[in-house]
Amino acid sequence: MKILLLLGLLAALVSLAAQDERPGYDDSPYLPDGKWRVHDKARPYPPVVTPGLGAAPPSDAVVLFDGTSVDAWKGGPWDVVDGAMVVNGKGGIETKEHFGDCQLHVEWATPFELQSGSQGRGNSGVFLMGKYEIQVLDSYENATYADGQAAAMYGQRPPDVNACREPGAWQSYDIFFRAPRFEGDELRSPAVVTVLHNGVVVHHAEEFLGATTHKRLAKYAPHAAEGPVALQDHGNPVRFRNIWIRRL
Repeated sequence: MKILLLLGLLAALVSLAAQDERPGYDDSPYLPDGKWRVHDKARPYPPVVTPGLGAAPPSDAVVLFDGTSVDAWKGGPWDVVDGAMVVNGKGGIETKEHFGDCQLHVEWATPFELQSGSQGRGNSGVFLMGKYEIQVLDSYENATYADGQAAAMYGQRPPDVNACREPGAWQSYDIFFRAPRFEGDELRSPAVVTVLHNGVVVHHAEEFLGATTHKRLAKYAPHAAEGPVALQDHGNPVRFRNIWIRRL
């Protein structure tokens, strides 16, 4: 009996020791960066993040608007109605905090009533670093110039497809942005963006030609490594909700 108990205890200790031993290898080839091996047992694990469910942001996100407080923003101020910020003619708003490389989630809705067409129909914009715009517009059966429709890199590149919902419906942008890099006055690498409009990829790793302009060719000028997220007041009562961002 004692022998069986000792064998059981020994097996338990071996099992615990095996659990403490990280899986992987310390004799495999090094990856090109020369820092970690293939399947390196010592390589740190990624941090655990609780993903958002439905409208909830992930646990490591900076919440910019949760339906109540506009404390993260300056400018405007815009009205808060039924859990949404509403453009009200008081000017654009931008975040007090600045960001560079990021993942940005924004939900928006254009007015139910159609009072105009082309660029006068639900016009606004989401600006990365306050400079690089993804257009907001009601592009549901609404003709305008291609690089000015919803989800366009405004004035530079149309979206691959038109994924716009009908007027008044809530829509989403998921934007993955890599900020430009400068060395002194020289551009080392341009800003790059991937955009999902209502879950559909409409830009994949596309380069901005420069900061957004109207009727002019975009170009770069050196700027800080981080800048605000800005939302445009273009005179239309566009609504925004559930805005969050993750640094990358």
